[in-house]
Amino acid sequence: MKKLLPTSIVGSLPKPAWLAPPEKLWSPWKLEDDQLIEGKQDALRISFQEQQLAGLDIICDGEQTRQHFVTTFIEHLSGVDFENRKIVKIRDRYDASVPVVVDEVARQKAVFVEDAKFLRKQTNKTIKWALPGPMTMVDTLYDDHYKSREKLAWEFAKTLNEEARELQEAGVDIIQFDEPAFNVFFDEVNDWGMATLERAIEGLNCETAVHICYGYGIKANNDWKKTLGSEWRQYEEIFPKIQKSRIDIVSLECHNSNVPLDLMELVRGKKVMVGAIDVATNTIETPKEVADTLRKALEFVDIENLYPSTNCGMAPLSRNVARGKLSALSAGAEVIRKEFAF
Repeated sequence: MKKLLPTSIVGSLPKPAWLAPPEKLWSPWKLEDDQLIEGKQDALRISFQEQQLAGLDIICDGEQTRQHFVTTFIEHLSGVDFENRKIVKIRDRYDASVPVVVDEVARQKAVFVEDAKFLRKQTNKTIKWALPGPMTMVDTLYDDHYKSREKLAWEFAKTLNEEARELQEAGVDIIQFDEPAFNVFFDEVNDWGMATLERAIEGLNCETAVHICYGYGIKANNDWKKTLGSEWRQYEEIFPKIQKSRIDIVSLECHNSNVPLDLMELVRGKKVMVGAIDVATNTIETPKEVADTLRKALEFVDIENLYPSTNCGMAPLSRNVARGKLSALSAGAEVIRKEFAF
């Protein structure tokens, strides 16, 4: 019988200090050339082991082999200039120095496929791989060629689909698309954002997920959250469109958020990765706190469709804190399994 409440993280884990400066987002690598390749593989092994020791059921790479959850993929595409950057406002929240689209974008070769094969060799468990979603890619650079967010998103969707198909062939069981931009640009999501995401999953037989959160626990995101009021109802704008899509799994932020959990009714029937771990604090949740979040979610998600997870990635946290949170997630899920005698 398939295990109920399969646990997983959304994306990143902290990198070892010998690979990149700790407790920072998008830290520069400390190694170069062959040593960097070897170092990334060693970090991936550690990431796998820490998930395994914590008892997670779905294993990912912890984003150990990439610097940035979006631009690492874009680096491998033609038509993008990383040297002459421009400043843009990302997610309508904070300024960032980003690459520039100067010509037609195209995928020249596989980006993460060899890393996925390496992870597949480490375990027989279900493995998940994260890719940036088309809309979030568009929102993380400056377009000086297409002059249209929608046109660029369709081109990115094509490149993502090529990568996703090869990841599937490499043995990846779940491909997750990170779309934090879905929580900001509602009209675009409904006009073309969901359609471009469906293009990215075209022809896939593995399970697919979309991750939509309120961002890493950095100041710009935390400040934005303070402006959202007592109820965060952003999901209400986009869940109806997702409900009609071919996406299998929806990942959302729940623990220590002001998201009304009844919004999950809008995706009833989908599998839901319920964020039961807050990544914006160093406080390690207790198994009881995790179980409480999951118990509340079960009012709106059938137990066979509930996937306990983290709110977002944990790259900015210390490794000790991240380990504690992984263990709490597993222990909290086990509390609920015992309550339901599974």
